[in-house]
Amino acid sequence: MEIKLEYVRKRSEFGRPCSFSDALAEVTVDIPPDPSLASDFIPQDPVDFALQEGPVMAVHEVNTERVQVSVKGVNHVEGGWPQHIDPKNSELTSRYREEVEREDVYTRSVQRLGSLVEHCLRQNNAIDIYEEYFEEEEEEEEEEEHPSAKTVSVIRDPNTTKRMATHISWHPDANRAVAVAYCSLDFQDSRKDMSFDSYIWDLEKPYSPELTLKPSSPLVTLEYHSKDWHHVLGGCYNGQIVYWDTRKGGLPVEMTPVELSHRDPVYGACWLPSRTGTECFSGSTDGQVLWWDIRKMSQPSEKLILDITKEDQLKKALGASALDFAPAMPTKFLVGTEQGTIISCNRDAKTPPEKIAHIFSGHLGAVYRVTRNPFFPKVFLSVGDWTARIWTEELMDSSSIMETKYHTPYLLDGCWSPVKPAVFFTAKSDGTLDIWDFLFHQKEPSLSLKVSNDPLLSLCSQDNGRILGCGTRLGIVSLLEISPGLCTMRKNEKTLTSTMFERETRREKVLQDKHRERLLREQDRARAQPEEQEDPQEVFEKAREDFFSIIKAEKRRRGQEDPEESEEGEEAAQ
Repeated sequence: MEIKLEYVRKRSEFGRPCSFSDALAEVTVDIPPDPSLASDFIPQDPVDFALQEGPVMAVHEVNTERVQVSVKGVNHVEGGWPQHIDPKNSELTSRYREEVEREDVYTRSVQRLGSLVEHCLRQNNAIDIYEEYFEEEEEEEEEEEHPSAKTVSVIRDPNTTKRMATHISWHPDANRAVAVAYCSLDFQDSRKDMSFDSYIWDLEKPYSPELTLKPSSPLVTLEYHSKDWHHVLGGCYNGQIVYWDTRKGGLPVEMTPVELSHRDPVYGACWLPSRTGTECFSGSTDGQVLWWDIRKMSQPSEKLILDITKEDQLKKALGASALDFAPAMPTKFLVGTEQGTIISCNRDAKTPPEKIAHIFSGHLGAVYRVTRNPFFPKVFLSVGDWTARIWTEELMDSSSIMETKYHTPYLLDGCWSPVKPAVFFTAKSDGTLDIWDFLFHQKEPSLSLKVSNDPLLSLCSQDNGRILGCGTRLGIVSLLEISPGLCTMRKNEKTLTSTMFERETRREKVLQDKHRERLLREQDRARAQPEEQEDPQEVFEKAREDFFSIIKAEKRRRGQEDPEESEEGEEAAQ
């Protein structure tokens, strides 16, 4: 039993009470002026004083609470029927329809709505309320606008030891955040105090990360789930696959075992649009593509060895340096390899060798990026060595249908614009961003912008195509806002792009047929003529004469012709 004692006393019963009364004013202190101190005073008129109630800070921020927005879809198949009526049963629906049509309310409603619809039809026939009177003038004004881009924000690696921003992924919910994978891809990078962390940044607070992801090995790639926004998939440098639930913090929810994971860095990891939303697959330079289910990541659910000889041997496999998957083609995916070839794979094939459907060859170096066009899935872009090439799956054995010029610096990444079918972006090793629009310029980029002095390693555009993220070698991510002309689809632009792709496809097909005919003619001619033995000395003499003739022509062009030097050079060569 608890004993409680309560002591109550009025406020007026303790303390000295205050007594107020009226009194006249009286002088308590009077200090007369001292004339001897007058010389020490300096009059100032006017006198200003600045007062600041709050402390002055270098960086401060005020943000209101974010409203959680949810997007929900409704599949409206057949509506307007009561619960006891099955819309698929024709007898029930026809019987219910007859009962409703016999009611007086139905007749009055039809008569009342009929007059309104008739009035709207007559008004629409008289005046086109959707007519745009100044549409042509607006299009002309838009065409005159010059392409431009400006930096709106910069995100830096918070660690002292800087790493590369290897991959960028935008948050699916209105792109309010961006996930950046940080990793050093230099061979045997032995710098001390190198952090393994990657970060998720809120665009409204770019000075500090919203969430720090702590993997067991540095992340090479990082991808948001398109539907379940809280799930993030990562591919590590040591070959492991990791996924996070951002509601549970920065520690991984689960990761694949090292002995069953990839043997090399994971350069591509993608979510699959399955019913459960838990399936994904990954590609690595060890020559394997592995499928996973995040509910059970103890072992891969499926495996594919990238052996183009179709012998299914890992020692002959090509290393995957890029991976692409488009939801529009759920059974197909593209793999860019270190050897410069692009492999089109079909997951629904019965045997592993049959899953490697087609091979595209054209790059001289590693393919750093391969991605499908969001409007035409059969057309895809590849970035490697010094060029970016556009391919189509309608021509399996030919070269690319379009390509950029050969640049001096390497091309390290690229991506399509999500809103304009003929626009794509490329990143170069000299820190330059190129924006290409094939409807206006086929040989030169529409805009070339120097973003950084360091190489640009990663590119990713928002869903609206307005903001583009560029990651550099020192871990700096620059967010660029593109001018409206480069992120607004014009009239008939999709049709014009489709026509252009079809024209280039036909042209490439004609060239391919002519090349085959020429090879067949040369083979027939070689069979008809007897084989002639070439004299090696004659071949050498002819090559030497051609060499010195080219040198003379070049000197003559430059105005440096010296006959004595040329004769001495020939004698020395002999």
